[in-house]
Amino acid sequence: MGAKEDAVRKNGSIPSIDEQRVQNTNKKEDTYTSNLEKNKIKLKPPHNHRNFKQIFILSFDALKERKTRSILTILMVVAGGALMVALNGMSAGVAELINKQLSILAPNVLFVTPGQINFRSGPTPPSTIVFNSEVVNRIKSLPYVQDVIPTYTAQAELNAQGNILTAPVLAMDPSKLQLISPSLQLVSGSSIQPNNPSGMIVGDTIANPPGKPGFVQVGQNIKTTYSFADSKTGKLTQKSRSFVITAIMQPTGNSYTDKAVIINLATANSFFQKAGKYDQMAVLALSGDFVNTVQQEITNLYGSNNIGVTTPKAILKTIQGFQGGSSSFQSGIAFITLLVGAVGIITTLYTSVHERIKEIGTMKAIGAKNRFILSLFLTEALLIGMIGATVGVIAGISGAYLLTSAAPAGGPSGGGPSNFAPIFLPNDLLNVWLLSLLLSIAAGVYPAWKASRLSPLEALRR
Repeated sequence: MGAKEDAVRKNGSIPSIDEQRVQNTNKKEDTYTSNLEKNKIKLKPPHNHRNFKQIFILSFDALKERKTRSILTILMVVAGGALMVALNGMSAGVAELINKQLSILAPNVLFVTPGQINFRSGPTPPSTIVFNSEVVNRIKSLPYVQDVIPTYTAQAELNAQGNILTAPVLAMDPSKLQLISPSLQLVSGSSIQPNNPSGMIVGDTIANPPGKPGFVQVGQNIKTTYSFADSKTGKLTQKSRSFVITAIMQPTGNSYTDKAVIINLATANSFFQKAGKYDQMAVLALSGDFVNTVQQEITNLYGSNNIGVTTPKAILKTIQGFQGGSSSFQSGIAFITLLVGAVGIITTLYTSVHERIKEIGTMKAIGAKNRFILSLFLTEALLIGMIGATVGVIAGISGAYLLTSAAPAGGPSGGGPSNFAPIFLPNDLLNVWLLSLLLSIAAGVYPAWKASRLSPLEALRR
């Protein structure tokens, strides 16, 4: 048989093993060339290598041939871009909501409390100052001070025809409520009665708590129960008193008033057993321009360790500091997700290089230069980045609106309206899109370089 086969091979009937390899290689080259011609693609000479349409079509076809892997890689880019867009938009929306809520307060108001106001964790140093009428009059006599509104604060249980709700009570002169919240509006039938010892003004969140709309109405009687520890026996004691709802405030978005019920000072002093010791006071400067001056005067008078003074502007600055740190952390997570997507692109294209070694060798054998192969794989990375970045931006916007619309309307304690709409700035969206695209291209550099450096002879031998 061996002699016969040798004789047949000599006559050209059966090709040798080496001849078969050459024929298979030629057959693959003919198939690839026919595919190029079918798509009306022709490899250009070196001086015409900038055929972007040709490169684009070849790259797109390569991604189509590996649909599953390409889709999974694109989804990695989508996840990172969408997360970054959604977090940026929601952070901007929260910041806008905070600005709106604080702008409701008068810009010339300072909130003063005994002891330092501590926005961070840890104990607050005890104060040696007791707020009483003498302190109020002393602060009222300071330059650039328009008025001082002392307040008592407490927690009480409200019982409206069997429906029970625990709410913060703010005791103050009701006629000065408008000075703290200039945009305050009352529902129809309401009236502020400063001298009525049984009158009560109710915030919108108390009148219409989540799940219990219409909890109270104007003119309705409401039983209020206050619990405290008896100073002599130490036992828990309760006191109850009936009030009449004289006014209900319309929603303002400011939890200082929306979540509270308001009664007059004299009633609260007796009911809550305050003995004329105020819990805090609101100091009104002549205008917003004098807020810092008044703050400094109060601090100089009583010392920074004995008294705490803050303003809506200071509160906003503190909140923005916390929010800025949180936003940076969230953006870092989103960026790491994008980097994971970039690693996926490297893996996909590097694997693609190994799978297409013979294809690369064929292209080089028929005249493709290193620059062409490099451009081909970089374009694949570009397409993955463009598709992933675009879909990611759209998904991020949609996801942010979906999350904010599904959020509850109030806080855990039944706060006022806190829904917010995410805000998307064109520059932020463009930056995320470009970042996703650049990371994708950067991830494709090494696989593209690896493919361009393949020797055609070595590639065809595999």
